[in-house]
Amino acid sequence: MSIQEDLMQAGFTEYEARVYLALLREHPTTGYQLSKNSGVPRSMVYEALGRLHARGAVLRTDVARATLYQPVPPAQLLDRYEAEHHHLMQTLRDGLSALYEAQARGLLWSISGRNAVLAHAEQMIRNAGSELLLMLGDQDLDPLRDHIMEAGKRGIVVGALLTGTSPLECGQVARHPPLESQLQELTGALIIIADSREALIASTDSDVEATITSNPNLVLIARQFIWMELFTQRIAAQLGTDLLQALAPEDRQVFEGFLGTAQ
Repeated sequence: MSIQEDLMQAGFTEYEARVYLALLREHPTTGYQLSKNSGVPRSMVYEALGRLHARGAVLRTDVARATLYQPVPPAQLLDRYEAEHHHLMQTLRDGLSALYEAQARGLLWSISGRNAVLAHAEQMIRNAGSELLLMLGDQDLDPLRDHIMEAGKRGIVVGALLTGTSPLECGQVARHPPLESQLQELTGALIIIADSREALIASTDSDVEATITSNPNLVLIARQFIWMELFTQRIAAQLGTDLLQALAPEDRQVFEGFLGTAQ
């Protein structure tokens, strides 16, 4: 995306963006010269300058028989826009939150898009009050790591089941056996359980779509899946060789797999 397109994303029209960029390169200058430098027709350049002046992006002065224009410095302009945007978002947050009341808590909701899914996951982590149980691979751990670490610093009990190789030094951390993760197609799984009240379940391998629910039965099932994996690995780490040999071969293979992947 070009810087002109970025300005348009910030609310400038195409002509306003072109005029402001031309003005940054040469100032002070006249509307006539700006029309030549920006490629904006003379019939439109003064209208664009008028709007930019009205929104505080351009300075104007009359000298002799000419009107000169100069841009407001970008850092000053963007700081003001950022402050105004922050104020607007806070006003909307307060106003919309006052209207919103969560309902139909037993339903399954879906959300699409990697950025949207990670944003909801981040919100769940930040809002957790007592416990977080997580299952995630490297592709999701890396963008969420700082939020998880911050939750741990707040005293949140964190249990994380990792399907990748990236480190996480927070709470109880266990690694799901790589072969089992592949066989069960869990390498791209993202599961977050917050305070046993809300669950997010997604696969971030391809087209990202998450299921979000506060249905207590479904939250319980998801929580138990992660809790039991963590519990089994804690127990496996305490089993001696004699006890392992006493297990049936298929059970011993499971525990040996856990021991081979423990952090």
